[in-house]
Amino acid sequence: MLERLERIEALDRMGAAPVEIVAELRALLEEATAWSRVEGGDAGERAVGELRSALSGDMIAV
Repeated sequence: MLERLERIEALDRMGAAPVEIVAELRALLEEATAWSRVEGGDAGERAVGELRSALSGDMIAV
C-alpha cells in the first residue's frame, strides 16, 4: 500500500489526469480492503470505510 501511495503522490506532483489518479486510488482501496480483512481489525475496517467514502465523494467532482 505504501508503494501505491507513493505512486499516487508522484502522479499528483506530475499533474497527471484525474482519471489516472482515481484509478490508483481505486487500486489502493482494493489493497486496503484486503489488508483490513487479514490484519486491520476494527480500526482497519474504519480506515477502509473512510477511504471508500472519500473516494466516492471525489468521484462526483471528477
